[in-house]
Amino acid sequence: MKPGDIVLIRFPQADMAAGKLRPALVVAIAPGRHADLLLTLITSRAYQAIPEFDEIIETSDDDYADSGLKVRSVIRLARLTSVDESVVNARLGNISPRRLEQIRQRLIRWLQN
Repeated sequence: MKPGDIVLIRFPQADMAAGKLRPALVVAIAPGRHADLLLTLITSRAYQAIPEFDEIIETSDDDYADSGLKVRSVIRLARLTSVDESVVNARLGNISPRRLEQIRQRLIRWLQN
């Protein structure tokens, strides 16, 4: 597992209820003995995208085929969670290093506000 990978997990709901199996992006891996994964939710519901914040993966994008996603999808940057690698059900694919860097820069700008 590495940053940029797209994985399947039971992503926790905002109210902490058990979620259904969903794709998520590995944004970073925590240092240290436990090496938890920092994930952000991916959804096919494009209407939920926050303009100029969330990342949309179009089927025509260069890295779409490698992503393992089935449809146009939105990486929802405000939906973050940290989990142990053991909760990952599967690895679907990955995004490009360029896209991962853009996502990280957006998160940094958001957290600095």
